[in-house]
Amino acid sequence: MCTRCGWVDESKLDYVAYHDDEWGIPVLEDNKLFEFITLESAQAGLSWYTILKKRSGYRTAFCQFDVDQVAKMTDADVERLLTFEGIVRNKAKIAATINNAQAFKRVQEEFGSFARYQWQFVNFRPLVRTIKSKTDYQATSDESDAFAKDLKKRGFKFLGSTTVYAHMQACGMINDHHDDCFKKSEVISGYDEAEFQKLESKS
Repeated sequence: MCTRCGWVDESKLDYVAYHDDEWGIPVLEDNKLFEFITLESAQAGLSWYTILKKRSGYRTAFCQFDVDQVAKMTDADVERLLTFEGIVRNKAKIAATINNAQAFKRVQEEFGSFARYQWQFVNFRPLVRTIKSKTDYQATSDESDAFAKDLKKRGFKFLGSTTVYAHMQACGMINDHHDDCFKKSEVISGYDEAEFQKLESKS
C-alpha cells in the first residue's frame, strides 16, 4: 500500500490521481504552465478540490488553455463566461485570466518561453524541502515572494506569494511531498538534468 502526503483525501479518486500523476512533477511545457497558473489564480479564496472538480470546465471555457486564443478574448467573452457553470463565475477572476494570458505572452516574447522565465526563480533546479510533519509545510518562501513580485510588476493578477507558492509546488519547482510519501523519491529520481541544462543554457 502506497504512503501518500497527508493532505490527500484517498476517498476522492480524482484527488489521488492528481497527487500521484501531477503534483510536484517538474513542468517545462508552457501550455501546461499556463493551465496551472490559471487554475491556481482561480483558486484564491477557495479549496483546491473545488477547482480540481471544475478543471474540465476551465479547459472548455479557456480554449484548452491555448494562451494565444485566451489572450484574444474580449469583454463579451467575460460576460458569456459568467453564465457558464463549469467554472467559478467570478468576473474579476475571469477577466484576470485573459489579462494573465496577455502578460504570459509578453513573457514568452521576452524570454523565449515562460518556462525559462519561471524556472530562473529556483536557479533551474527543483528545490527539495524536508517535510516530516504538517508544521514543515510553508505557505510562502523567499522564492515565491520574488516570483510573485515580478509577476505583479509584469501585470499579472490574482497571483500573490501564497498562490505562487502553491503553483511552484504543483509544477515541481518545489518538491513538497512528505518525506514518507512514495512520490518524494520517485520525483527526485525522475529529474532530467539534461532538460534543465538546455533550459538554462538558453536563458
